[in-house]
Amino acid sequence: MFELVMLGTSSANPTVHRNLPAIAVRKEGQLLLLDCGEGTQRQMMLYGVSYMKVSAIFLSHLHLDHCLGVFGLIETMALNGRTNELKIFGPKGTSALLEAKYELHDFAKVQEIAPGFEADFGQFFVRAIKVLHTKNSLGFILQEKDKIRFYEEKAHMLGLKGPMFSEILRKGQLPIGGRKVSLKEVTYVQKGKKIAYSGDTLPSPEFAKAAKEADLLIHEATFSSEFDQEAKDSLHSTAAGAAWVAKKAGAKRLILTHISSRFRDPTVLLEEARAIFPSVEVAYDGMKLQV
Repeated sequence: MFELVMLGTSSANPTVHRNLPAIAVRKEGQLLLLDCGEGTQRQMMLYGVSYMKVSAIFLSHLHLDHCLGVFGLIETMALNGRTNELKIFGPKGTSALLEAKYELHDFAKVQEIAPGFEADFGQFFVRAIKVLHTKNSLGFILQEKDKIRFYEEKAHMLGLKGPMFSEILRKGQLPIGGRKVSLKEVTYVQKGKKIAYSGDTLPSPEFAKAAKEADLLIHEATFSSEFDQEAKDSLHSTAAGAAWVAKKAGAKRLILTHISSRFRDPTVLLEEARAIFPSVEVAYDGMKLQV
């Protein structure tokens, strides 16, 4: 199960209610950050997420509202004695930006990535995908690996017991009761959970394809349709555009984030999206999700 905490849900202008973009993701003993806006470490303190346990940060692009918080977070870690490695993944230019006016501590390791890159975390992976924002901008897919599960009643009826379950997984078949029992007879594939995060982007069929059948789609919705041209000019999405992506992807659930400061009450965004894709919510700072 993935556990998420929305640490910052504003667009470029923070408000008294919304901090700059950042999402914490817990899974299998790992703690990841998707983007890291200014003040993210304080948001983590507020919402019970340990900044010292972060193992990796994934930056969608290099606009400062998405990455400026890396400096403060690293410094806070260093002041508290951090020595274990922190991986920072970001698009081309990340190394130059982070090291331009700041000497990174030795524990922080930067790796520049491009669409198609995958980071393996054991039982799940994070894949970078192309989005339609500034040059080299990325979205991310977080995907559990599929698991083989046993039809337990059928397996026991055919004579499987104890260590035989592990053995048939290794060998693919076993002789039991005078015949060979194949792994396919007694198992099925449980599809892994999938989360898609857009970063900043125009709505696109390519992102919808990458997010196909996502259990959770987190998509920016900076504007309402009233500001459609402004959204296009700034390479951002409206709530309707985000809902269109969710519908085209066949996603199960949509969360709208990156909310412009002009929307003190985001009801207009929620209603606009819900008319297209009913299973939608507007994110707020401190919102917790499980997938």
